[in-house]
Amino acid sequence: MPKFVLLVAAAAVTLVAAAVAGSTKATYTYKAVLAAGTEIPKPKAPASAKGLFTATVTDSGTSRIVKWKLTFTGLSGKAVAAHIHKGKAGSAGGVLLPLCGPCTSGQSGQATISRDVADALERGLAYANVHTVKNAAGEIRGQAKLVKRVGAPSTEPEPTPTTPAPGSGGSDAPGYGY
Repeated sequence: MPKFVLLVAAAAVTLVAAAVAGSTKATYTYKAVLAAGTEIPKPKAPASAKGLFTATVTDSGTSRIVKWKLTFTGLSGKAVAAHIHKGKAGSAGGVLLPLCGPCTSGQSGQATISRDVADALERGLAYANVHTVKNAAGEIRGQAKLVKRVGAPSTEPEPTPTTPAPGSGGSDAPGYGY
């Protein structure tokens, strides 16, 4: 009977550990400072045009939710649309996610995004921009930068076990080389 109880207890611990591991959520926080000088092609925009885009992506393994906020000021006219585009700094790219249209400063939203959109954000290959009638291709733009990561698997390599060379005075037990 005791072996059976130990077996059941071990199975229960394994199931709880698997459930906790499966429910772990990773959260990524992004920020983009928007300016006319970084827009491609260069807009005819007031020098005072600027903005800020912030986003938090929660990745539960089965879905990715982005919550975002967009603020701006000094545009040449009303903001007719804003998007997240795919593209590295200095190049224009296609729309990954429409944010709003028309837009007001301080607007926020939420959307489910694909793994491709999440990967583009994490790799620094996405930017946010705001469009106006005068600058239909975009008036202000900013590259999304990862500013915080919580609960995501570490990309740091595991420490390598080392064994001291024979005769070096060290222990024969393996250790970690820090």
